[in-house]
Amino acid sequence: MVQYKVEFDKLEWESPIEGMRHKYIDQNNLRIRLVEYLTKMPSHWCEKGHYGYLIEGQMEIEYENSKIIYKPGDGIFIPDGPDHKHRGRQLSEKVLVFFIEKT
Repeated sequence: MVQYKVEFDKLEWESPIEGMRHKYIDQNNLRIRLVEYLTKMPSHWCEKGHYGYLIEGQMEIEYENSKIIYKPGDGIFIPDGPDHKHRGRQLSEKVLVFFIEKT
């Protein structure tokens, strides 16, 4: 995994939806985000097809015919939209995911 020097401890949390908050910084046409999901988050949610890296906690994504459980250290893909027929939910109290996205 590529290393990024982002001092997340100096950034404020933002809460765009209930049960999720994030910190982010834009660098070189990239948005680098640290996202925290809580168990109170609704069971169906999307991250617009983003790839991330699971840092803390455990996450399960349930598709129509399969289920994937992610643990710390795993790369993770969170699909987008109803066409994927998925549900996402956390299996632990808190889940941290590191995302790198084009701006």
